[in-house]
Amino acid sequence: MLHLSEETVRLVGGGSSCAGRVEVLHDGRWGTVNDFGWDLVDAAVVCRELGCGEAVAAPKRAHFGQGKGPIWTITVSCTGVESALKNCGSHGWGKYKRNHAEDAGVICSGIRLGGSSRCSGRLEILNGNKWHTVCAAAFDQQDAEVVCRELDCGAPVQVLGAAAFDKGDTQMWTQEIQCRGDESYISICPTSSSVKYNCTHENDVGLSCSGYTDLRLVYGSDSCSGRVERQYFGKWGTVCDACWDMRAASVLCRQLNCGIAVSVVGSDWFGEGSNETWADVFDCDGNETKLSECSISSWSRAECSHRRDVGVICSGSSLALHDGLVRLSGERQCEGELEVFIHQVWRRVLLDSWSLTESSVVCRQLGCGFVLNFYGSTSSTLEQSHECVTGFQCSGSEAHLGNCSSPQTLNCSSTQQLYITCLGRGSIRLVGSGGDCAGRLEVFHSGSWGTVCDDSWDIKDAHVVCRQLQCGVALSNQQVPAWFGPGSGHIWLDEVECEGNETSLWNCSSSGWGKHDCNPKEDVGVVCSEFKEIRLTEGCEGNVEVFYNGSWGNVCWNQMEKDTVSLICQELNCGRSGVLSDSAPRVKSAPNWLDKVTCRPHDSNLWQCPSLPWGQNKCNEYEVAKIICLEDQTHKSPQSLSCSNSPSPYKRPCSD
Repeated sequence: MLHLSEETVRLVGGGSSCAGRVEVLHDGRWGTVNDFGWDLVDAAVVCRELGCGEAVAAPKRAHFGQGKGPIWTITVSCTGVESALKNCGSHGWGKYKRNHAEDAGVICSGIRLGGSSRCSGRLEILNGNKWHTVCAAAFDQQDAEVVCRELDCGAPVQVLGAAAFDKGDTQMWTQEIQCRGDESYISICPTSSSVKYNCTHENDVGLSCSGYTDLRLVYGSDSCSGRVERQYFGKWGTVCDACWDMRAASVLCRQLNCGIAVSVVGSDWFGEGSNETWADVFDCDGNETKLSECSISSWSRAECSHRRDVGVICSGSSLALHDGLVRLSGERQCEGELEVFIHQVWRRVLLDSWSLTESSVVCRQLGCGFVLNFYGSTSSTLEQSHECVTGFQCSGSEAHLGNCSSPQTLNCSSTQQLYITCLGRGSIRLVGSGGDCAGRLEVFHSGSWGTVCDDSWDIKDAHVVCRQLQCGVALSNQQVPAWFGPGSGHIWLDEVECEGNETSLWNCSSSGWGKHDCNPKEDVGVVCSEFKEIRLTEGCEGNVEVFYNGSWGNVCWNQMEKDTVSLICQELNCGRSGVLSDSAPRVKSAPNWLDKVTCRPHDSNLWQCPSLPWGQNKCNEYEVAKIICLEDQTHKSPQSLSCSNSPSPYKRPCSD
């Protein structure tokens, strides 16, 4: 296979130097590239060579008009890591008898977000072949709409000033950008230099985009019920039930003009999907008007599959009148008097014959996490002539109350209404490790976070915490305060005693809220099996190793591409790109933890990237991934240090 000559590349007919028909200079003449096999990977190399940011499109069929010179090459085949088009393979070099109606084109963004992922970071704009950071005072929400759309990153979530993504080292763009919000590219938005701003890199603007481009409910009885699906960069995928709650459901229903959320249900309602399963989590307050206003995190540590695809039923759906739906009548979505829809009527539930098992089904059905407590409350509005229900019997594994044994209906002679309080995933957390699955245990109570004392704490208690956080099982019972540091708030719990099989810490006994005889040096810590860490063995270069299930292991290089390499370097604060090669494992006895890791442009950390399941691989002894990160190594310090310098007790030294 021949390679393109070392000549100049340009884009013609697109209105800027970063969009147009691809032309290359060879033998003193400009010619075009045939679009056979032309794709976004090839376009990305052209954009990189021209310094034009990310590739957003690779149009074919002479999208920017037909060229008039020779057609110099066909079937260009880039891997995506090349620095110039000349380094890509092709089917030869010469005058091909092809039609200029098949000339290839490229559209580059001319903008970029310098952050941990393609869809969030400090905004930089290309102007006159130089990158410029943008002054926060010259940028607003309408401008953000255009940037996120141009980068194919969905909708803006946050516009941040005060150098939220660190200070840039380029020139400042001080003109005011005046987009309407519906433009396709920011380059066609008008600008104004009449307004003067006192702009420095202290005022660099940053932007977080949603990453997703569309949402829908499918396989329901109507458009207001169904399995939740999200679209990333043209691919539809489902949502894991561990990544979704009632607040997010309420925002989605509002966004779809479907009223309010009635229930969050499992795959037994609307079936299992067949495409991707997205692990990103919408963290909503519940009062947003659309999901793009919610922040997105990678909180979930659950093993997601299509068996756990989540669905939503909104009040605007005919399914909102389906037997077995539940609602809580309190001021907050996850607490209040329980009502269940039975025989086409909403009925209150009596405390009689009710247990923790049924409560757990209700909290799960509402997407509200775990049960905090339930009790009888006296209702002054209840009339004896009204019908109530009692006698539900659940195993605890049901997705909704309608799957439990049928209840009895009777007159409401008892005034002991059932009152339930559910606690979502945000009620406990592990702090101080850099990950969600290891750290100092903190619990949320009475409006503030506090710690747990280590008196009576053992591995059974730690197992419950790991289970509640969907972090696997406890690896060890860490009570050494120096590991994760003492807390600074209240000590909320002491003398916690769990059997080990509880689904939530709130099901375990303790001495009561705020009752203790401890000091912060006795704060308990937990390390769970799903705690993950990544490192390169020599700081910003070396074999890729990950910590999982209590040990460091290898990452194989099979199917690893530039997006994965780039993400690893960015996550370790070692630059934005790197060179991949294969290597022998550093420790022959170490497990091969990951294989076929294929990160996508919207992934913000390695754990969101698709791969084979943990421990399953097709690696031989010379196929361990080795990466040398290229950009700004001398000015960066990796977040995950080289083996010999690693200070954390849950990381193994390089001699392991």
